[in-house]
Amino acid sequence: MKILDPTCGSRMFWFDKHEPHTTYTDIRKEMLETKDRGKSRKIVINPDKVADFTNLPYRDYEFNLIVFDPPHLNRVGQTSWLAKKYGHLDKDTWPALLEKGFRELWRVLALDGVLLFKWSDNQISFKDVLNLFDHAPILGDKRGHTRWFVFIKPNENQASEPSLLDDQVLNERGLKK
Repeated sequence: MKILDPTCGSRMFWFDKHEPHTTYTDIRKEMLETKDRGKSRKIVINPDKVADFTNLPYRDYEFNLIVFDPPHLNRVGQTSWLAKKYGHLDKDTWPALLEKGFRELWRVLALDGVLLFKWSDNQISFKDVLNLFDHAPILGDKRGHTRWFVFIKPNENQASEPSLLDDQVLNERGLKK
């Protein structure tokens, strides 16, 4: 299993921030410190590979699972804690960026691979974002401001693999005609 997090940031939602199947990629590599509500805050962005999610240095079909949590703020101060922590989108070019990024992720996603997409609609609606993609999610959250959507890259040419069970067991389970 090969997993890609193309916008890993500080890996905030990862329980294991060094999960061995995962390649962590981000356009930034930096350690930031800032004041936020009177407290000193630090964030470390340390990807395995520095790369832009719209132009990835990976082969076609390389990853079985992609976890895509791009920046979702387009109205935030450039030097604010939120912009530093989560990144930000340009208010004019975000649609083209996300559309190009999704196409690039689809390129590196394996056939029958899964793309998990996380989005917060605090500034840009789910509908506006999902309309940018050529594929529809198969499932996702239907409530709340932060949602996860699941996409599967189809494999129309998939050949059926022979069963690991013998004919007798298949017959007993009603699986053999």
